[in-house]
Amino acid sequence: MDDGTLSLIILGLTVAVFVWNRLPVDVVALLAALALWVTGVLGFTEVLAGFGDPVVIFIAALFVVSEGIDSTGVTAWAGQAIVRYAGTTRTRLLLAVTVLCAVLSALITLNGAVAALLPLVVMLAVRIGQPPSRMLMPLTFAGSAGSLLMLTGTPVNIIVSEAAADAGEGAFPFFSFALVGVPLVVGTIAVSVLLGHRLLPAARPAHPTVDLALHAETLDVHYTLDDGFYRLRVRELSPLLGRGVREVDLTPYPGVSIVGVQDSDGQYRVDEALAVDDVLVVTGPAEQVRRMTADSRLAVSMTPAGVDDLMSRETGVVEAVIPPRSALVGETVFPGMHRGPDLVIVAVQRMGKDRGNKPTQLAEGDALLVHGGWSALDELTRDRDVLLVDSPELVRRQAVPWGPKASIAVAILAAMVVLLATGVVPPAMAGLLAALAMVLTRVVRPAQAYRAISWQIVVLIGGLIPLSAAIGSSGGADRIADLIIDAVGPGHPYLLLLALFALTALLGQVVSNTATVLIVAPIAVAAAHGTGTSVKPVLMLIAVAGAASLLTPISTPANMMIMSPAGYRFGDYWKLGLPVMAWWLLTALIIIPLVWSF
Repeated sequence: MDDGTLSLIILGLTVAVFVWNRLPVDVVALLAALALWVTGVLGFTEVLAGFGDPVVIFIAALFVVSEGIDSTGVTAWAGQAIVRYAGTTRTRLLLAVTVLCAVLSALITLNGAVAALLPLVVMLAVRIGQPPSRMLMPLTFAGSAGSLLMLTGTPVNIIVSEAAADAGEGAFPFFSFALVGVPLVVGTIAVSVLLGHRLLPAARPAHPTVDLALHAETLDVHYTLDDGFYRLRVRELSPLLGRGVREVDLTPYPGVSIVGVQDSDGQYRVDEALAVDDVLVVTGPAEQVRRMTADSRLAVSMTPAGVDDLMSRETGVVEAVIPPRSALVGETVFPGMHRGPDLVIVAVQRMGKDRGNKPTQLAEGDALLVHGGWSALDELTRDRDVLLVDSPELVRRQAVPWGPKASIAVAILAAMVVLLATGVVPPAMAGLLAALAMVLTRVVRPAQAYRAISWQIVVLIGGLIPLSAAIGSSGGADRIADLIIDAVGPGHPYLLLLALFALTALLGQVVSNTATVLIVAPIAVAAAHGTGTSVKPVLMLIAVAGAASLLTPISTPANMMIMSPAGYRFGDYWKLGLPVMAWWLLTALIIIPLVWSF
């Protein structure tokens, strides 16, 4: 059996196992690559070459760039802006994000646009009570259409433009693709809005995202912070020095009471004599506290604030629960008490009820509201003596728009867009430079960068690239193409366009669209010459069909990116993909002959 037949058999089995949906998709991709080696279709080095392909490097780098944008609060800021102008209805939000994705795809490629917008759309979906599965597929499909708005939107456009120039009919002008791309974008968004809620599953991902955008308001409801507290530090000339806490006369200051006292090391004190740098935590009317502070020559180190005031770019609040066997069980704490140099206990609850401003001896299950710098709060995730209700990192990226390094992250993204749009460096190099800049400027920590990469997608793409190469090099795709061209015959240009669209779209569901167009473009040129048809309309149709990778998650990396966050299954894509593809075919058959005559 020759290599062409073997590659097509492996392709068919791979698609069948994908549809069967009993094995992880990355495992299926690796099995396909191994099958090519075992059968001798490809050598060992060729089978592993996919993992060093520039596309794989580019996708991995995009995940790091996306993490930088999301973790610095840019996503939260953009989400608030979109909600402010588009409202909270599914239709208006869907229109806003799909148009944005289509425009971005024309500038930074489909994969880059989806990677940048993915966390934003997931967050918006959760906020309006919609499953992300109802919004992510329209996002990707609109991006696929948007890649046809200009020459640099996708490598496919460049391939067909060069093929037209090589055929002697001249390259396509930069914005000529928009003549087809604009109707494709409009129709794709319309189909998604009108039919999406019926054809898309209400799937729930394995690890759904929690909306923490209103985290401060939620905590304000559950914790009583009406009275607030002041932290007053004892200075060297204070008349309170040497007195016990119970000896401090508060009668001149009606409503003021002492909640607790800490020494300079942060330890709770009961009735020892006050010393320099001890801190009195008091509560009461602001005017009376100010009088006491002036009379006793104290320094104010913290003033009352609601939870919303405690949430900023530099500091935040988290809930911590005391687990069984915690070393904190039995320790006495009170609101306003410092824990270490950077953390302050704001409130204490037991059995869901506020303990107020009185000292509390901690027990298992008690809840603490803790305020401090974000880095100090992040350290609590590694403290075995407390359990955090929500991750400080997730709270920060959703509840604090435009964080401290957001401007740096946006500048890096903008630089990557310029590099991609101008083509100064290859896309993979642009992505690598942007990802490296995110790490070097400390926007993303090295460990955080590795966590941000979806290794399943990296393995999936790296495993499938050899299959794409094998189909082209073994002659398997040529056999199918020759059969279709022989069936069409001369003198039927519309029939030729229909057949080439079917061939290109079919291959594009299981092979990368770039590889598909590389395979089909020379065949299409030969078919055009053989049937007396102009090359340009045929090649423009190949560009449209090559971008119509809409029926399977493995057809493009962008389709794969949204699979896990949306909770999609392999068979979910074709339900919306078929009507969208039908619109693409109709648009191509009507618009292309009008602009580029046969």
